[in-house]
Amino acid sequence: MAELSRDARLSAAFVKVADTLVDDYDVVDLLDTLVQVCTDLVDSDAGGLLITDPDGWLQLIASTNEEAEFVEVIQLNAGEGPCVESFKTGEGVTIPDISEEDRWPAFCAAALQQGFQSMHAFPLRLRGQTIGAMGLLSNTTGELSESNLAVAQALADVATIGILQERPLRDTTLVTDQLQRALDSRVIIEQAKGVIAAQTGANLHTAFAILRDYARSNHLNLSTVAEEVAERTLTLPASEHLTTQ
Repeated sequence: MAELSRDARLSAAFVKVADTLVDDYDVVDLLDTLVQVCTDLVDSDAGGLLITDPDGWLQLIASTNEEAEFVEVIQLNAGEGPCVESFKTGEGVTIPDISEEDRWPAFCAAALQQGFQSMHAFPLRLRGQTIGAMGLLSNTTGELSESNLAVAQALADVATIGILQERPLRDTTLVTDQLQRALDSRVIIEQAKGVIAAQTGANLHTAFAILRDYARSNHLNLSTVAEEVAERTLTLPASEHLTTQ
């Protein structure tokens, strides 16, 4: 039964990621879905995702909680860490015990401070093109199983294919523009999170869940909803998330 349960979870994860790849899909929503389902499916405790901007610099685009976001930001500020390395090389990076890692001191100190003991980074890649990297963090030491590593990378590949779909790899203009729009959208989303937090008393992670769930349940673009909330032309209803934060 356990294996059947995992098979069901795996199928649901791929369906959930693929389901975001509809016409005029939202890259932020897609990448948030990716990191959320991967964190759950491979039994990690948190995750974060970085994508490249038009100048080739990595930027934070999604995270499962504030602790993971902090760790990813430290990597960006330091210009080094497992996600940065995975992006540069196009290969996965495994750190089974962060306390024994000596390559990236700023990252290690931040991760341990937030209670994380291990991390695995996965590139968002398609053939020769890498557009970002995803990091999955755990509160315990140890490596992910080969099957979990394969599943996380496969889900990252599906999302990357969706972003790069039907576009010649030699023509990077459309991809660059799309990723920049996603990064611009995140600025508006951060503003909307602040508005929701002020209105409801929710923390920022819960505020994002309220925003995302409203957009999905009403079949609306996440960025559009965020803009209306930020401009105070839309007030979101109370959510069950407030009882569980």
